[in-house]
Amino acid sequence: MKRTSLVLAGALAVVVTAGAIRVSWGGSYWVFGAVVGVLAVGGAAAGLRYPLFGLAGAAIVVAAVAGLPREPGPATVLALGVVVATAARHVEVGVPVAGLVVVAVGLGAGGTATVPVLGAVGWVAAVGVGLGLRALDVRRRAAREAVRRQERLELARELHDVVAHHVTGIVVQAQAAQLRSAPPASVRGALAGIEASGTDALAAMRRLVGVLRTPGDAGQAAAPEELDDLLDRWRGPRLRRDVATGEWPAEVRGTVYRVVQEALTNVSRHAPDAGSVSVSVAADGPRLVVDVTDDAPAVSSRPAREGYGLVGMRERVESLGGVLRAGPRDAGGWSVRATIPL
Repeated sequence: MKRTSLVLAGALAVVVTAGAIRVSWGGSYWVFGAVVGVLAVGGAAAGLRYPLFGLAGAAIVVAAVAGLPREPGPATVLALGVVVATAARHVEVGVPVAGLVVVAVGLGAGGTATVPVLGAVGWVAAVGVGLGLRALDVRRRAAREAVRRQERLELARELHDVVAHHVTGIVVQAQAAQLRSAPPASVRGALAGIEASGTDALAAMRRLVGVLRTPGDAGQAAAPEELDDLLDRWRGPRLRRDVATGEWPAEVRGTVYRVVQEALTNVSRHAPDAGSVSVSVAADGPRLVVDVTDDAPAVSSRPAREGYGLVGMRERVESLGGVLRAGPRDAGGWSVRATIPL
């Protein structure tokens, strides 16, 4: 829970509780509970942990001895619940145990009255929420790692095809050189060695990457015309394109294709109200820069957290020594920018 939300919810709990005590108890009995609640909420917002449990325990004892409304009240239970849930999410055992001690003290002082039972229910709920959030964190990390691993495998398969193409060319040229001329024995031996080494390298690569390749996987890097086809098939907001061409490595071309594909997919999913989308691919010295931007309104349904598609694209770009940045634009809309060394 964000600090602002905690403060607002705690302030509401303090006001409602004080009003209820004033109606049922009368007088100024509400003051003690309100002060304790304000201190507890403020401490939780400030990041305090164990002092809050000391405050709650002291409030329970003082209320029981002085005949005041029982503690901890709803505001204090809320503050302690946030602290306990956060600790449970990060597997910090000491804080939940301290909370359990406070619950035990409250039940011991007030029995099965409403307020002590509220504290016990709050502790159970806080531990449950914390463990649930931890499970979600673990699943999210596993999903992100799976995306990264899949992208590495895809890139490995594409690199295999690229390297295999060039090594095959070397082998063929070595064979042709032996057939078309009568070189000295030393040269002929060198050419035969090149042919044998290239053939062995191809066989080793195919054995290794065969483990990675899935049935029906072409594993080919995208060609420039495939990027044009992708843009031609676009059926979203008006498209403006400025796509340069060049003799770039196949793995770079494949990465450009995937970055543009993912960026356009995100536009269609999260920014259907955009008026236009711009795709730019241009060489900047020794780098290739890919920009995909849209002009959707500033208020958008696009999630703040980076999606798994962008996680995969970031892994692919960074594996080539590049940088990928994605986020909202100052003028509205969204921008995806990839810088890839050539």
